Amino acid sequence: MLDLDAPLSSLLPRAGDGTGKNADPAKWLSHLGLETGRDLLWHLPRRYLDRGELTAIRELTVGEDVTIVAQVQDVGKPQPLRQRSGWRVVVTLSDGRDRITTTFFMATPHQFGPVLKPFVPGALVMASGRAGQFNGTWQLDKPTVEPVPQGADAGALAEAPLPLYPATRDCPSYVVRASVGTLLDRLAEDGGEQQGFDEPLPADVVAGEGLLPPLAALEAVHRPRDRAQLAAGQDRLRFEEAFVLQTALALRRASTVTQAAAPRTASADGIAAAFDERLPFPLTGAQRRVGEEIAAELARPHPMQRLLQGDVGSGKTLVALRAMLTVVDGGGQAALLAPTEVLAAQHLRSITGALRDLAAGGFLGGDPRGTRVVLLTGSMGAAARRESLLAAASGEAGIVVGTHALLQEGVQFADLGLVVVDEQHRFGVEQRDVLRRKGTETGRGVPHLLAMTATPIPRTVAMTLFGDLETSVLDELPPGRAEVQTVVVPQDKPAWVDRTWQRIAEEAALGRQAYVVCARIEADDDDLADGAEEAPQEEPPPPPARAGKGAGGGRPKPRPPAAVSQVVEVVRTHPATAGLRTEVLHGRLLPAEKEDVMSRFAAGELDVVVATTVVEVGVDVPNASVMVVVDADRFGISQLHQLRGRIGRGGLPGTCLLLSGTSPDSRAGRRLKALARTRDGFELARLDLAERREGDVLGAAQSGERSSLQLLGVLQHADVIERARARARTLVEVDPDLARHPGLAAAVASRVTGDTAAFLGRT
Repeated sequence: MLDLDAPLSSLLPRAGDGTGKNADPAKWLSHLGLETGRDLLWHLPRRYLDRGELTAIRELTVGEDVTIVAQVQDVGKPQPLRQRSGWRVVVTLSDGRDRITTTFFMATPHQFGPVLKPFVPGALVMASGRAGQFNGTWQLDKPTVEPVPQGADAGALAEAPLPLYPATRDCPSYVVRASVGTLLDRLAEDGGEQQGFDEPLPADVVAGEGLLPPLAALEAVHRPRDRAQLAAGQDRLRFEEAFVLQTALALRRASTVTQAAAPRTASADGIAAAFDERLPFPLTGAQRRVGEEIAAELARPHPMQRLLQGDVGSGKTLVALRAMLTVVDGGGQAALLAPTEVLAAQHLRSITGALRDLAAGGFLGGDPRGTRVVLLTGSMGAAARRESLLAAASGEAGIVVGTHALLQEGVQFADLGLVVVDEQHRFGVEQRDVLRRKGTETGRGVPHLLAMTATPIPRTVAMTLFGDLETSVLDELPPGRAEVQTVVVPQDKPAWVDRTWQRIAEEAALGRQAYVVCARIEADDDDLADGAEEAPQEEPPPPPARAGKGAGGGRPKPRPPAAVSQVVEVVRTHPATAGLRTEVLHGRLLPAEKEDVMSRFAAGELDVVVATTVVEVGVDVPNASVMVVVDADRFGISQLHQLRGRIGRGGLPGTCLLLSGTSPDSRAGRRLKALARTRDGFELARLDLAERREGDVLGAAQSGERSSLQLLGVLQHADVIERARARARTLVEVDPDLARHPGLAAAVASRVTGDTAAFLGRT
C-alpha cells in the first residue's frame, strides 16, 4: 500500500535529467519544502495556462503567445556568459520543417538539470511561450515545456489547461507537474481511495453540495482534461477548505456556549442610567441597536462572545463603556485591555472625562452611584501600581484599564464580569483567556467578552475569521463629524511639499493642531516602528534566476522611509513651521514622556506632534484638523484610513495630506487614489484585502504544511463560506464533539495547525 506520509525519495523514481546524470526529483522538490507524498499532492497549481491551438513554426507571429509540438533536435552544452556572470544553454526544436530555439540562463551549470529534463534529443515535446526572432531565427521566450507521451493526441493535450505550480530556480514547475503525475498514477494503480483518501466530509454534505470524491478532485486540479473538470475539482477542494475551517470555529464557539457566567443587568437608578442621562448628545440608531444586543447577552447565564466593529469615528468606545457600566451595575467589574500604554492612557482620560464625578465613587465630591476607574501598566511606579492593584482586588475599582500588565500574576479582581479587548488583533486567545481566568477565580463563572476592532472587516472575512463570535457592526456615524479632504502630494515636487508645511502653519494660526506621521523612529532603523504595517510590495518579488533570466540581480532595495528624527528637524527648520511648538511621540519614549506629550497636545499647548503610528487609534484630540503622512505609499490602506480618522473629530473640517514618492499609476499610487476617493472603511478594507490576498489574512504555511487558504477566497467566495458555515454549525449543534464524524475530526486536527491555528488564536 502506498504511504502518502512516506518521504518522496521512496515514492518517486530517480530518472535521467537530460544531462546524463541520474536525478533525484525528491531532492529538487525539497527546495519547495515538499517532503512527503501528502505535501506534494497538496502543493496546488497557482494558475493555469490555456495553451490553445497548436501553431506551426512558420506560422508564428512575433510577440504572440503560442503552443507548438516539436522534436528536440539539440541540447547545447552550458556556456559561460561573456558580458556578465552566469551560464546559458541553447535548445533547438523542430516541427519537421522549421526550427526554433530557446535559451535558458542559470547562475551555475549544475542548476540546468531540472530545466533541461524534458529535452531529451529525439523526444517530442509541447512548448508554450512567447514567439520572437533574433537574426532571422525563431525563438521561444520563457517556455513551459512537457513531453508528449508516445501515442498521445497532441491536439487534445493542447486543449487541456496546463497547471503552473509555485516553483523556484532549483525546482521548476515541470518537475512538480511530472512528480505529481507519477504519484497520481501510483495511487490509481493501488486504489487511492483506501490510501489516506477516506472522505472527511459527512455524506449528506457531499451529496447536498454535489462534490467530487477527494482523489478525483485532486486529479481534476492537477491534470484537468478541460476547464469544466478543473472547476469541479476546485469546487470540491474549495468547499472542503471552508467547511473544515468553519467546523473548527463552530467547535470553539460550542465550547463556550455551555459555560456558566454571572448575568449582569443595569439598574434603573444605577451608574449606567446616570451616565445615559448626562450624555450631551443622542446615541445613533446603530449605537442603540448594538447596545441592546450586548445588554441582552450580558443578562444571560452564559458568557457573551461578541466582536464589535465599526468604521472610524462610529463610537465603538462609547458602546463598550456603556457595557462596562452595565456590568458595574450588576455588581461586577470590567477590565479594558489595550495594546499600548499610549492607548491605555487615552482610554483612561476619555472614560474619566465622560463619567466625570461618576468616576470618583467613594471620594469626596464623587457621585454615590459612581465607581473608580484605575490604570495599570508595566511602567507605573511602585506606589501607583500598589494602589491600582488594591483597588482591583478589593472591588473598589469598577473599571480597570491596562496593558499586558493586566495579565501578570498578582493581578486579582473581586468579581471580574466583563473583559473588553481593544484592537483584538494585537492579542491572542491565550492572552485573552489569561485575563478571563482571573474572573473565574471568584466562582462567579466565566467573564463576558467584548472584542473591538478599529479596522473595519468585510462581512465574509468576519465569517471566516470570527466564526465563534457574534458580530455587531456600527454602520452609522454620529452627527457632527466634519468632512476630511484627502490629497496625495508628490514628494518629487518641492513646491507641493512646501505647500504642505504651509498648510500646517495656516491651521496653527487659526488655533488648530496637526499630526505628522512617519514609519520609523530613527534614520538608521532597519525595521518600521512598532505598529506600522508596511503596504504590499509594489510588484510580486522577482523570482530567482530561471529560464530567460540572468543570474543574480533583482529589484533594487527601495529607499527607506523617512524617520521621526529626520522629519521633526524639517518641521522645526522650515520657514513656514519653524516657530510652531513641535514635539515627537513614539514608542521609545519613557511612559512619563509619552504621557506628557499627549497631555500637552490634548490641552492645546503643542501645535504639531511628529509621531509614529502610536496615534493610529484611540487618540482623541478634537482640535486636530490636519494630518501629514510622510511616505504614505509605504503604508497599507486600512492603516492610512485609521490614521486619517484622528482628525475632523471636533466638528472642524480636516485635511489629510499623503506625501508619496511613487507614480500615480503604480500599485501604491492606485491605493492612495482609492483612499482619497472614499471614507468608507469597509470598502477600503475590501480593497486592502484584495491587494494583500488571503495569504496575509490567515497566515502563510509553515515549511511542509499546507497553506491556510489555497483555493478559497474570502471575498470572491462569500457564498461558499456562508453555505459551509451554516452546514458546520448545524452539524456541531447535533454532534458537538464530532464523535459521529471521526474523519472530519481528523481533518480539523490535521489542517487547522501551524499558522492557521496561530491566526485563529489571535481572533
